[in-house]
Amino acid sequence: MTTYLNTTIFNFYCSGIYSGRIHFTEQQIMLAKVDPRRRTQMQYNVLDSQFKTILSFQKIHEYMEAYAKAEWVNDEVVLSNGDLYQKHIQYQAVMDGRERTSQVWALRKETALDIVTLDGEIIAFLTPNRYGIELIVKAGYEKLTPLVVYDDPLLSKPEYGVNDLGTDLIPMRDGVRLATDVFLPEGIQPGTKLPTILVRTCYDRNGKKEIFMRWANKGYAVVSQDVRGRADSEGELIPFYNERDDGYDTIDWIIAQEWSDGNVGMWGASYLGFVVVSAATSGHPNLKAVVDEVNVGSPFIDTARKGGTLCSWPLLSWTLAQSVGTRTDFDIFGGITVNPEAAVDARPIKEIPQQMIGKASGPWDLWSQHPEYDDFWRNCTFTERGDQVQVPMYVISGWYDGDSPGVSETWRMLTEHDVPNRKIRLGAWEHGPNRARDYEGVSFGNDAVVYDYDVSVLRWFDRFLKGIPNGIDQEPRASYYVVGENQWRTSEDWTPVEATTTPFFLSSEGRANSGQGDGKLLTAPEEHSPEDTYVYNPNDPMNDSGEREPENLRKYELRNDILVYTSEVLTEELTIAGELSAVIYAASTGKDTDWVVTLSDVNEQGDSIRLSNYIVRAKYRHGFDAPQLLTPGQVEEYDIFMPNIAHRFAVGHRIRFSITSSSKFVAFPNTNTGGNPYEDTEAITVLQTVYHNSEYPSHVKLPVIPNA
Repeated sequence: MTTYLNTTIFNFYCSGIYSGRIHFTEQQIMLAKVDPRRRTQMQYNVLDSQFKTILSFQKIHEYMEAYAKAEWVNDEVVLSNGDLYQKHIQYQAVMDGRERTSQVWALRKETALDIVTLDGEIIAFLTPNRYGIELIVKAGYEKLTPLVVYDDPLLSKPEYGVNDLGTDLIPMRDGVRLATDVFLPEGIQPGTKLPTILVRTCYDRNGKKEIFMRWANKGYAVVSQDVRGRADSEGELIPFYNERDDGYDTIDWIIAQEWSDGNVGMWGASYLGFVVVSAATSGHPNLKAVVDEVNVGSPFIDTARKGGTLCSWPLLSWTLAQSVGTRTDFDIFGGITVNPEAAVDARPIKEIPQQMIGKASGPWDLWSQHPEYDDFWRNCTFTERGDQVQVPMYVISGWYDGDSPGVSETWRMLTEHDVPNRKIRLGAWEHGPNRARDYEGVSFGNDAVVYDYDVSVLRWFDRFLKGIPNGIDQEPRASYYVVGENQWRTSEDWTPVEATTTPFFLSSEGRANSGQGDGKLLTAPEEHSPEDTYVYNPNDPMNDSGEREPENLRKYELRNDILVYTSEVLTEELTIAGELSAVIYAASTGKDTDWVVTLSDVNEQGDSIRLSNYIVRAKYRHGFDAPQLLTPGQVEEYDIFMPNIAHRFAVGHRIRFSITSSSKFVAFPNTNTGGNPYEDTEAITVLQTVYHNSEYPSHVKLPVIPNA
C-alpha cells in the first residue's frame, strides 16, 4: 500500500551534518549519499545492507503503513505494530510566512526511534544516541525538529568535507608502531593550523570511522589510532599498562605535524575512556580537553581485580574477546559463543581461556603472575598520578553503567586534586548511554533521553580547543537525573553540595538472614543489638547478574546466606543523590573472604530493586598495597565505597541494605583460604558475623537531598 510517506523525500542528517536523501518506495529503500570529501550530492541507489546507521531505516520501511495510518492525537499513540508513543516536546518555526508548531513523539519501551508530526502527519524520524542525533526529515522542515540543537551560533558548524590522509605507523618511545589515521577538514585554507581530537581504541579504528570523522566536518583534525597489539598496530596488548605513555607519545607526534596548532583533545568511552584518563595523568602540556564517557576504572577498582577480588564475567568476556586475534570477537564479548555460566564455573581460574577459546590469553596469564598489588598494577592505576592532571575533563555516565566504579574513581581523583574546569553529567543511562526511556522494568521521563548529548561534547571541545566563549565552563558543574522524581537537576558539585550525608544503621534480633528475617535499617544506632551470622559456601555462590542494572533481588533475598536490613515504610519521599558508602564491622572464620553490599528500593509488592552495589576482598581492608590475612573470628572494620546514584524513594516504599559474600558474575567466589586466587582450587566454608551495636555501629551512608 502506498502512503504519503512513500512519496516523501527525506533529508538525512547525522550529528547535524547533511548526509544525503532517503526515499522509501514500497519495495525498497533508496539512498542518495553525499560524497564525504567534496560534499557533492550523489545519485540514488538501493540502500546497501552494509551501510552503517544507528537510525533503523529497515524498521521504518517495514512499518511504514503503521506509521502512516496512526492518528497522532491525544497523549499516547499505540501503533498497529505495538509501538507505544507519548507526546513529548514541541518546536515552532515560521514557514511560508506563518508560524507552525510541530509535535515530537517519544518511543517508549525500546531504543528511541522518535517521530515528529505536523498537522497530524509525520515529517521526521530520529534516533538520539551518544554520537549525535541521526534524523531524516521532510525536506524544508528541519527547523521543526530537534535538529535546531545544532543551530547555536557559537557551535562549530559542518562547513567542510573530510580529507582522509590515510594510515601512518607512528613509533612509540620503545619503537613499537601504532596504526594511526588522520582526517582533516577539506576546504580549509592552505597552511591553516587546526586543533585535534584524538581517539585511541582497542576495537579497530575502522569500526566507527564515519562517526569520528564528523568532527573533521566541523573544523577539527581527527586522529584515530589502534592501541598497541590491536587491529593494525604493532606490539602486544597489555591492558591498562601502556596507555599513559602511548597517549603522551601520540600527542607528541600530533603537535609536530604541519597541520596542528598544538591544541589536542581526547574522547573515549569504556576502555577508550580509561585510555583518555590515563593520558590525562601523563601531564602532557598540549592535552587541553578531555571527554570521558563511562570509563572503566583502574584494575583493582573496576576491572581485573574489582575491589581486590578477581573479576569474573565482565572482565573475562572482554579478555577472551581480545585474545582470539588482533581484532575483537564481539560474539564472545556478548556471551554468544562462550557460555557465561560455564566460563565463570570453570577451574582452575588460570586456565579458563584454554577451556573456553582453546588457547591461552596473554593478558590473563600476565595478570596471574601478579596476584598482589605491585609495581605492575601501580603502573595501571591512574590515581597513582592524579596530581599530574590539569586538563579540563567532562565526565559522562549513568546509574546503570557497569563501569560506574571507574567513573566514581575518576571523579574522586579530579575532586581530590581540585582539577579546574571539571564537569559531570549523569543520566538514567546504561553503559551505552542515551538510548531508551525504560530499562529492566523501570520507567523514566521522556526527557531521560536528551537531544543535546553530542552538542555538549562539541561545546566542550569548542571551548577548550578553539577558545570559543560558549559558556559551558560557567554552567553548574554537575547535571544529574533523579530516577523516581524523573527530573534533571544541577548542582555546583558532585556529590551535590546540597546533599546531607545521613547514616542508616543496621539492627536486628540476631536473625537478619534473608528478606524474611528481622533485620532493620534505623536512623539511630541501637546500643544493644545482637550480631547476625550466616554460612558462606564458595561452592554455592549468589548468582544474581551482578551488573549495574535495576534487577529485582527478591528471589535472591530468600537465601539464608544474605543479611537483609530494611527500613520502616516511608511516610515521606526520600531523595538521595551522590556517592555512597558503607561501614560494616564483621568477622570471618576464614583467612580471607569477600563482602558484597547492596542498596535497594523495596516497593509495596515486596520487589527489591537494586540501586547500587560493590564487592571488596577482606585482605585489602587496609589498602591494596597492604594486604593482610584475617585472624579468624576477629572483628574488623570495612569502609566500603558504593557507586553513585540519584534516586527518589516513594511514599510506601522502604530502603534496604544487604550483605553477603559472593556474586559470581561479578567476581570468582573467594575460596576463603587466602591462597593465590588464580591457582587455588581448594575452597572452605566459613561462618560470617556482622556486628551492629554501640561499639560496632555498622551503617550505610546516604547523601540525602531536599525534595524538589
